[in-house]
Amino acid sequence: MSQPNPALAAPNQYALTDEQREFAALARQLAEERVRPRAAEIDAEAAFPQDIRQLFAEQDLLALPFDEAHGGTGTGALTLCVVIEEISKACATCGLMLAVQDLGTLPIRLDGSPTLQERVLPRFASGEWLAAFALSEPDAGSDVGATRTRARRDADGWVIDGTKNWITNAGVAGAYVVFAITDADAPASRGMTAFLVEADAPGFSVAKLEHKMGMRGSPTGQLVLDGVRVGDDAVIGVVGDGFKVAMRTLDHSRLGIAAQALGIAQGATDYAAGYARERTAFGKPINRLQAIESKLADMETRTAAARELLYRAAAKADAGDSDLGKYSAMAKLFCSDTAMAVAVDAVQVLGGYGYVTEYPVERMMRDAKLTQIYEGTNEIQRVVVGRSLR
Repeated sequence: MSQPNPALAAPNQYALTDEQREFAALARQLAEERVRPRAAEIDAEAAFPQDIRQLFAEQDLLALPFDEAHGGTGTGALTLCVVIEEISKACATCGLMLAVQDLGTLPIRLDGSPTLQERVLPRFASGEWLAAFALSEPDAGSDVGATRTRARRDADGWVIDGTKNWITNAGVAGAYVVFAITDADAPASRGMTAFLVEADAPGFSVAKLEHKMGMRGSPTGQLVLDGVRVGDDAVIGVVGDGFKVAMRTLDHSRLGIAAQALGIAQGATDYAAGYARERTAFGKPINRLQAIESKLADMETRTAAARELLYRAAAKADAGDSDLGKYSAMAKLFCSDTAMAVAVDAVQVLGGYGYVTEYPVERMMRDAKLTQIYEGTNEIQRVVVGRSLR
């Protein structure tokens, strides 16, 4: 009698645990009762939802990225992705709040000194501070090597001068991870350093906020650093290793954007399917018309496939697997492309109703577009994946 294959008998490595399902249920309840009723208003007013921020802090959702030692839940990347997805089904702006709390603190969690971690991470975990990640500049988006922000040593530490663009949470974050060139003679890969800059630092300001197509309740703006002084204790990692810090961060943080995109896709699919059950044409519900039925089937299938890839990538983050960069890039790429395609199809299912603001799918379509752009454009994600195959 042949022996069973242990690999086949092993539990699925990214199946949700009871604890993860409990977090998902909590997030789903909050999304339905508190977030969804606010979603259209948040979008229309383009105002950051401080009430939702407070809700997330009270319910420990802002603590999800952090270890218990720093006041967090200690539940890992997969749990965070599950929660971001549930919130983003109702409102992508609110889901982004959780994703950026992860992104903006990852450099500190991955590379910060124990002293820095102990000083600032509890303030993020409690929700007292929101986080922001300041890498992009007016002429340095995908091309990080074009960074012009400079930090120079003086007798008291470091002086930072420069401008950062497209920074999520501009004006609402309590502290910003800022990347600056510290050795102008070295390539960016060896001459950049990450610093933690608190929002009330003299010389730090938010110069402007962008007016955006989607994610309108999440402020995106330009930061100006004019002689901002920080001490050596504000350095994240090793001086000159800022590029590595940024790349390690993005390998992890792409998962949050993938989860947000997945939530948009599932939210759009669910709404379109519900609409198709109620809307009649030619004497029957339109979900019985083959063209609509097929479209809904493709939407649900693509979304389910995206979830499997994301969960696999998140499990790799929790396990510390070496191929996380490839999988997080694939998850971000596939989930965001799925979100855009599914949202467009949802608008089509609703027809004229899908094009007006009374119905949420047009907002979902606008929100989905950004997921293909930020945290590395999908063109960059394809480069990451392609290089892994060389």
